[in-house]
Amino acid sequence: MKNCAYIKKNILRIGDLIFKKYYIFLNNRNVIILYGHMQNILVTGSAGFIGFHLSNLLLSEGYNVCGYDGMTDYYDVNLKQSRDNILLKNPNFSKTTAMLENKEKLNEIASQYKPDIIIHLAAQAGVRYSLINPDSYISSNILGTFNIMEIARKLKVKHLLMASTSSVYGANSNLPFSETDQTETQLTIYAATKKANENMAHSYSNLWKIPTTMLRFFTVYGPWGRPDMALFKFVEAILNNKPINIYNNGEMKRDFTYIEDIVKGIRLLIDQIPNNLANITKLECDSLSPVAPYRVVNIGNSKTIKLLDFIKAIEDTLGKKAIRNYLDMQKGDVKSTLSDITLLQKLTNYSPQVNYKEGIAKFIEWYKDYYV
Repeated sequence: MKNCAYIKKNILRIGDLIFKKYYIFLNNRNVIILYGHMQNILVTGSAGFIGFHLSNLLLSEGYNVCGYDGMTDYYDVNLKQSRDNILLKNPNFSKTTAMLENKEKLNEIASQYKPDIIIHLAAQAGVRYSLINPDSYISSNILGTFNIMEIARKLKVKHLLMASTSSVYGANSNLPFSETDQTETQLTIYAATKKANENMAHSYSNLWKIPTTMLRFFTVYGPWGRPDMALFKFVEAILNNKPINIYNNGEMKRDFTYIEDIVKGIRLLIDQIPNNLANITKLECDSLSPVAPYRVVNIGNSKTIKLLDFIKAIEDTLGKKAIRNYLDMQKGDVKSTLSDITLLQKLTNYSPQVNYKEGIAKFIEWYKDYYV
């Protein structure tokens, strides 16, 4: 177009309304202004490992993200604050520091922000920590999650997505784990609270017709990861000439899934809103409930990696051998995990892309830049 100017803005606020962008086209003195309301997304646990990466991705696509995080001292609060500082550079991001159990604050933020979509990632995490401090899992994961479900009910959100975990598969021994497998044998209180979340969410989805997707994550790793996770602990110990603890004498396998693959899967599932109406054709492998707009989806790499191979890749990348301390199997742990991601692939046409050696190298690059 001749004599045409194009102006693009990232955000426009009119009262409580938030718009994604507006465009002004100038051509022969004609001015056309187009306003487009962009969806507001509430992300709980936005300063956490997955929540930070997901919020970053959503912001890069122009979404308005309201972060909500308790900033607890379960691990280094400075790391959480560093993640926050990056997100706060984007004008489309706002942040509230409060606990999920604070129902009054949660209601206040929800009423003010009016999210179209809620992605509930906040939780008391960690399988092993649940052995020594189980009370915190009941408070955060049960009561806190209930408060989020109540917000979703009151606001009639378009889609509620909530974090679950591969740990719900518990003592299941048939690999790979599929969403339609029985999950009645959780081995830790952490896993039990996450299974309870799935049941709670299904009941609310049935009662109030809240479209709900539960996300079962498999061994997430990558830059900005939690200090209590294996990769972080191994790298830190090796660099500081300290021994690493290797449980079950190293006879373990995990479906290690890189963080970018996890958040890409979540992003694509936002658009796959569960619908259990009779006229909807159900996928052959679908976990879609027959009585509620509710679905469970695995997000994993769908490749099982031996723990000792994972450690060797760390050693090779660092150019340094680990001091190995072999131990017996720890309570509540499982020997192997492996995800069946057929449903994820059919719903989103996406499969995780990052090889574990590449992912380890990216983590170590970040770790050295941040800490060394």
